[in-house]
Amino acid sequence: MPILASLVCGFVFGCGLVVSGMIQPDKVLGFLDFFGIPSSAWDPSLAVVMAAALAVAGLGYALLGTRPPLFEQQSLWPTKKDIDSSLLSGALLFGIGWGLVGLCPGPAIVDLSTLSLPVIVFVIAMATGMLAHDLWPATAAGAIRRSLISPTVADG
Repeated sequence: MPILASLVCGFVFGCGLVVSGMIQPDKVLGFLDFFGIPSSAWDPSLAVVMAAALAVAGLGYALLGTRPPLFEQQSLWPTKKDIDSSLLSGALLFGIGWGLVGLCPGPAIVDLSTLSLPVIVFVIAMATGMLAHDLWPATAAGAIRRSLISPTVADG
């Protein structure tokens, strides 16, 4: 049942992205172009989409509050609340990618259905970055462990 719930939620999310126009990089870039405000080239429609999404999510959290989930044993809320360099650097990279291309991960996955070469390249680069993120700590930890164990010239 959890897989079916995930499928339905993903389908609804994807439909929302298509209907709102968030899978159109030009529309997203038009929203991000704040310098277009004086010339009326700025497209504020995605701000309405984001505000509506926040309202629906806020209402959902307010109504459901601490109720247990329907298809899981417990809710998996994040426990980390501090703002650290990892969060800030991730947000910066996300923002740069979104601003340069006009796509973020959700819309990019939905946009794969168009078989657009730039979108395919973006998703491959995004997946490579995600894989590098997952492998980086393990590689760095292994290098630190080896440097602590291996004798150096100073050790004699």
